[in-house]
Amino acid sequence: MYFLSRYKDYTPLWSDVAALKQTSRQNVVRIIAALVLLAASAVLNVYFIYKLSHRWFTTPLDNYQHLNVHPIVNEAFYSSLAKPAADETAVVTCMYTDSYATAIANLGHSLSRVNSTARRILFYLPEHISDEALCIASATGFTPHPVSRIAPPHNGEGTHARFMDAYSKLNLWTLGDEGVRAVVHLDADTLVVRNFDELFALPFNFGAVPDVYVGSHGFALEFNTGVIFARPSTEVFRDMMAKMQTASYDGIQADQAFLNQYYAAEAVRLPYVYNANLAIKKRKPGMWEDLRNRTRIVHYTLVKPFLAEEDNSGKTVLDMHSLAENVRHRMGEFDGAFDEELQTWLEVWNETYRIYNDALTQCGSIKSRS
Repeated sequence: MYFLSRYKDYTPLWSDVAALKQTSRQNVVRIIAALVLLAASAVLNVYFIYKLSHRWFTTPLDNYQHLNVHPIVNEAFYSSLAKPAADETAVVTCMYTDSYATAIANLGHSLSRVNSTARRILFYLPEHISDEALCIASATGFTPHPVSRIAPPHNGEGTHARFMDAYSKLNLWTLGDEGVRAVVHLDADTLVVRNFDELFALPFNFGAVPDVYVGSHGFALEFNTGVIFARPSTEVFRDMMAKMQTASYDGIQADQAFLNQYYAAEAVRLPYVYNANLAIKKRKPGMWEDLRNRTRIVHYTLVKPFLAEEDNSGKTVLDMHSLAENVRHRMGEFDGAFDEELQTWLEVWNETYRIYNDALTQCGSIKSRS
């Protein structure tokens, strides 16, 4: 740059020195201005990244504070309602693979511990489930109910491999033909810790708890279908089957993605106590602490104590006698964040095995289907 050169006083014979110096000065100003803009841009980028990493755009849940100590249910009002007949209500869970049999047995006992009065129905796919696994899963109170597999639309294109059978859950809506007026579906990887009969009195057609993710998605508007309240209707079921093939949605999460699209603006978002997803504890421990004394249902999403694999694939079917060892083996995952919840599941399982020992032992003697 001529302006900064030690030869700036040199006078060439062939040039307009004044014009050259003016041009050089303008170039220097432009370069300095560009450098200032680049520096300012870098500073702003760092600032925005910092703000985003600290949840600049927060929800009240990201900024959770211990404020509301009032109960979830208005007991005075609830007690004034006429309770639905036990045979008109049902708790349903689904089994698509043998590896979930012990989880369902534990879920069944957890329902007994909280004096759940509803019928218990176990949806299962006969072509996928062994006699031994079905015996184990139904040993604690679930009544086996074979259902037809509902295949994912578009031959499963875009559906996660673990959820290829999950659309079969939609058979829930066929229970209206059997006199069921209200149903609560619980995923097999849930554990009931308090009675939730108040859900059966809801005046709505569908309700579920908003989903939670550990990553950047955080507290979502979309609901999680691990716990569902629904009023069965064959008419609704047929409508679902008709529209599933043409509805536009990202099908990677199978039935959950479809139901979020199907109910969309009509779904009632239930409080987190009805689906205490372990992701809440990892994302907002303070919120989890406040929920724990009111939680009805714990959902073992991130660590499943009855599965051997850290990816929760369920490829290995664990023997009943190895569950305690497996739970201890899985403690420590996610830096031990869920060790207490894993211990709770194991304590209920130990109780389940002690109370239903004869029935479970008999199941173990059944030869699996070839």
